[in-house]
Amino acid sequence: MNRLRSPQILAYMTPFPYSIDVDAPLAEAHAFLRDRRIRHLPVTQEGRLAGILSDRDIKLALGPDFGSPPERELRVRDVYQPDCYVVEAGEHLDRVAETMAERHIGSALVTRDGKLVGIFTTTDACRALARILREQHPDPGPDQVA
Repeated sequence: MNRLRSPQILAYMTPFPYSIDVDAPLAEAHAFLRDRRIRHLPVTQEGRLAGILSDRDIKLALGPDFGSPPERELRVRDVYQPDCYVVEAGEHLDRVAETMAERHIGSALVTRDGKLVGIFTTTDACRALARILREQHPDPGPDQVA
């Protein structure tokens, strides 16, 4: 069977993602995510990638079971995830999507030579799937339907 080569993640990621410093107030990060209607925010420390902060991390930290100080007293460093899924810009889309599904994670940070260049989220994955399906199975139009 002739298998098509999977495109690189670079073609489907969101380039130049927002990021926030590890020492920023958590309330600032929370407002940033809400205002921009995004769920994942790369975290940097001294200009270098340090991890990721998700809206879920914030909800868990501020939930009644965590017993943490009020949001205004917390910093991003208190909540973010330093261990995150990072891939090189040349990685193939199928491998990234498969790994995200296997690990039940919502995003991959995309780097080139150690520098953040993009983010690939489940939203990007859905857009990629739609685009690939349209390319491989174009709408036949009303005249072609039996």
